[in-house]
Amino acid sequence: MSKRCDSGVHDEHDVYAALCPCRDVLEVLATKWSALAIGALEAGPQRFGALQRRLQGVSPKVLTRTLRRLEEYGFVSRTVYPAVPAKVEYELTELGRGAARPLAGLRDWVETHIDTVRA
Repeated sequence: MSKRCDSGVHDEHDVYAALCPCRDVLEVLATKWSALAIGALEAGPQRFGALQRRLQGVSPKVLTRTLRRLEEYGFVSRTVYPAVPAKVEYELTELGRGAARPLAGLRDWVETHIDTVRA
């Protein structure tokens, strides 16, 4: 079966094809902050401030943009609780938990091999 992501007919997806929608998903997941946010959310629902403290070095603007993209693609859910001020929690969806497994492997590999990579 040929791979045809550029025609609108998807017999089989091919991330190497220029117009394959898989590339959009790969772009979302393959960023540093997405991979780290998903990893941080593996522990369970968290508020924005807790995520920002966990992801040292991320600006509020970048974290907001990252969480919005992850929510847009269905990897993260956002729950707003009625309170003053509003309480908002972020949590991995089933899709996000599925993506978390290979991303955890990548993070582990990087931590194990960082000295070799830097040499």
